[in-house]
Formats: sequence, C-alpha cells, structure tokens
Amino acid sequence: MASEGHEVVRLVRREPGAGTESRWDPDAGSLDPGVLDGVDVVVNQCGVGIADRPLTARRKELVRSSRVNPTRTLSIALADRLQRTGAAPVLIQASASGYYPTEGTGSPLTEASPAGHGWIAKLVEEWEREARPAADAGVRVVWTRTSPVIDASGGMFPLMRRAWSLGAGAKLGDGSQHMPLVQLTDYVRFVLWAAETAEAAGPYNLTLPDPTTNAEFSDELASQLRRPRLFTAPKAVLSTVLGEFGDQLLGDVWLEPRRAVDQGFGFLAPDVQTAIRFSLRD
Repeated sequence: MASEGHEVVRLVRREPGAGTESRWDPDAGSLDPGVLDGVDVVVNQCGVGIADRPLTARRKELVRSSRVNPTRTLSIALADRLQRTGAAPVLIQASASGYYPTEGTGSPLTEASPAGHGWIAKLVEEWEREARPAADAGVRVVWTRTSPVIDASGGMFPLMRRAWSLGAGAKLGDGSQHMPLVQLTDYVRFVLWAAETAEAAGPYNLTLPDPTTNAEFSDELASQLRRPRLFTAPKAVLSTVLGEFGDQLLGDVWLEPRRAVDQGFGFLAPDVQTAIRFSLRD
C-alpha cells in the first residue's frame, strides 16, 4: 500500500520503532483511540498461519485468538469512534474461503451460500462475527473471503514451485476437486478497490472468476515450468497426515467471486494460466 503513495501505520504489540508504528494490545482489547485520528481505512489481516503447523489443541486456540481478538478490538474501537465523532474509517476485514463447505455442492458457492460445518468454517464464522459491532454501528465493513493467495514472494507457492521444478509435483487425490485461489496482484488491487468504492460493503469472495481444479492447477504449473507432473498424492494418506486442514485441500470448494464481478472489479489474473504466469515472475 505504501508503494501506491498511501501513508501506512502498522499496529504492533512490541515497543514501536519507526514513526509509522503504533502499539496496541488486542488480547487485552487495548487500542489508543488517537491511533485512528486522520485514518481513512483500517486493513485487518491479523492471524497466525493455519497450514504451516499441525493443528493441535494449543495451535487451534492460537489460530483462533490471533484472529478473533484483534478483530473484536478494532471493531469496538471503530464503532465507538463513529458514535463519538460521526465518522470512522472503513474496515477491510480479512476472512477466508474456509467459510464454505468442502463437500461439493454441484453448483458454484456465492457470498449468499451458507457456511460449512467443520472447525475451520466455524472459526471463520466467529472471526467475521467479531466485526459485526462496527457494521451494526454504521461503519462500512468489507469482509474479504480470500482463497489461498499465490505469488513468488511467499506462502506455499515458492515451495510448490521448487517441488514441481524438481519433477516432484503431484495432484491431490484424483485432482477433480475445485481449487479456489487468487493471485497476490488481484488481492492487493481488490483491497484498494474496496477501500475506494463507497458501495463496497459486506462479504466478497476473492477467487478466480474462471475456476480451476487441483489437477488443472498441477498440470498447468508443470507445463509452465516445463517439467512433467508424474505423481498423485493418495487421498487417504493426505487425510491422515493433514488432519482437519486436509478437508480444505481435498474437498471440492467451487467458489465464485460474484459480488466483486457484479460491482465492476476486474481481475488481472482471472484464470489459472494467468495466475501461475503472474506468480512465476521474479
């Protein structure tokens, strides 16, 4: 965001370093109201990784608290500010495609579709609910139900690129399951669009407008890297190793970004071929 000419202030839990940082304590619900002075947009992306470590009971609680507590603290602060001053920043609130069921529905899931029933879906529901005080008070809130974001700069994609480059890429199970994803460029562009578009409010699915399956993704990545895709990771093995997160990888989540498209947001990487091409750029 700073590269676009915006002044960015980061909220940190430690002693602030530069003048572009301010301290808060979301676990205690503590945020200095003055931090919001002159702020137009609050972007909340708090949350520890959900796929990088086993989901033990302790890890689950950290995953939950690192999302729920910051969201609650910001939501209450924004609602209070609106009530006191008559104005408050827009809240761009992180959410996830894990909100939806993974069983496969036979038709695309839209923002109006019901939530799933697993642990991750219930977590995302609670995460979104913590931003309701701000929305109910009249603050404009945008929930970004984001699919896994792919890019060379981080996340799982560099690891996948390395594996496929070595000829060790694999489709998951039979590969027929829909695989929601979004390229980082479009994620950042959407956040800016949502901040600047007065009509934008409520939940938005961030995923490819032209959906892909796991097999299509695997074969396309192999093709662009000019490597064979030789392997299949058995579903039974993955379910055992990955536990509850395996549902997100092996389940069929046919997701559609209907509200974003209907309201005029244009994806630069609308399909798997373009998304991978963008992500392979160094």
